[in-house]
Amino acid sequence: MPADANQHGDIFGGWVMSQVDIAGAVPAARRARGRVATVAVNSFVFKQPVLVGDVVSFYAEITHSGRTSITVDVQVYAQRNPGKMICVKVTEASLTYVAVGPDRRPRELPPE
Repeated sequence: MPADANQHGDIFGGWVMSQVDIAGAVPAARRARGRVATVAVNSFVFKQPVLVGDVVSFYAEITHSGRTSITVDVQVYAQRNPGKMICVKVTEASLTYVAVGPDRRPRELPPE
């Protein structure tokens, strides 16, 4: 939406980062079978800007599970130029989540 963009029509990086965090938390929560908290952004690379009007897709995959933590890689693609559709990779990131209990303290992951 226009409120999420700068004066040049580029979407704010912070908006992209928040969406990446949401996308990464989905497989992490499934693996944890419950609540997770983001504990680290291991890497985050903006390869191209996201433009107003782009259709953005997020692909998240678990790359590592520890005793309480889950590392997820997220790749972000944008479809643009409706007249001659192109798809470009705009962002890639790696985040670590930790499974947390009702007390919001780390808990062990259940068996796979």
